[in-house]
Parts: sequence; structure tokens; C-alpha cells
Amino acid sequence: MTFVTKLTFQSGDRAVLDDVVDDLKSLIERKGAECKGPHSAPPEEFSVPQYRSLVPGDQFKSWDYTVYSRRLEIHGNDHIAGRVGHMDFPSSVHVEIEIEQKKPLGQGRN
Repeated sequence: MTFVTKLTFQSGDRAVLDDVVDDLKSLIERKGAECKGPHSAPPEEFSVPQYRSLVPGDQFKSWDYTVYSRRLEIHGNDHIAGRVGHMDFPSSVHVEIEIEQKKPLGQGRN
């Protein structure tokens, strides 16, 4: 059975995000694992209202920010995928890890 480790990275700092993803992709490839990506999603724009007090209608200008996302997939190298799961990333980068088990074609369900 093969495992696919799907990594999703999100950050408001595009430069830091790209550095983290590029460095990780280089590490994965140097270790001989198959890596697909990075795949970029369109940036998400958010707007958060900021209130001066608890009284409705009295507010500052909204806080607007952008979140950038990148996805990587590691195929078949469980050791490097486990190592990535224990790495420290910058606090400005949110990381989600999903592991999917793939059966070879032709194998039935148990």
C-alpha cells in the first residue's frame, strides 16, 4: 500500500510562504521522494470590521487582509512524510497535513 501525504500551507505573507514551500520541495526531492506541486489556489480576501466600543455603528475602518495557499503532495515515502510532520514552520504559516492510503489497482476491498 502506498501513502499520499497532502500538505496545505496558508499565510498572509506570500514571500515567507513561498520560501517555506520551495525549501520543503527541495528537501523532499533531495531525499528521493516523489513530490507533486506546489499548487496555488487563488488568494482569499478577507475584511474584518473593527469597533471603537460595544455600541453598534461606532467603528474604525475594516481590517482587510489576504491569505495565500499552496499545496504539496508526497507520494510513497512514509519516512520523509513523517519527518515533515515534525518540522517547525514559521508562526506566520499555517500547515495542515492529511494522509491518504492508496491501494494498488486491481486490489479489492477488505
